[in-house]
Amino acid sequence: QVQLVESGGGVVQAGASLRLSCVASGGTFSGYAVAWFRQAPGKEREFVAALTSSATSSYYANSVDGRFTISRDNANITVYLQMVSLNAEDTAVYYCAADKNRIGPSPSWYDYWGKGTLVTVSS
Repeated sequence: QVQLVESGGGVVQAGASLRLSCVASGGTFSGYAVAWFRQAPGKEREFVAALTSSATSSYYANSVDGRFTISRDNANITVYLQMVSLNAEDTAVYYCAADKNRIGPSPSWYDYWGKGTLVTVSS
């Protein structure tokens, strides 16, 4: 069973950059696809980015494409989300997710989740 712990959230001003990290434990992490989702207050959880187990293919929501970059370090069992040009609409709790068999934009496709890290962007 994979456990995921996110970190790196905080309060930043619009236009700033931030890097989130997600450390995995308890499984063969290199064999899992990984993803970031986010949930703003009063809204449903939404897809942000995903990366295959081999890191050869990545996928992004239209709202973050070109500003966010997902990456992974299988040796250090960590997934990253580099965010630049942040704006108020990026304010949310960001969740790391992983699944051994599926990758895509639906939260229901991922079996393992972290507890989230809060990102607040002030305008």
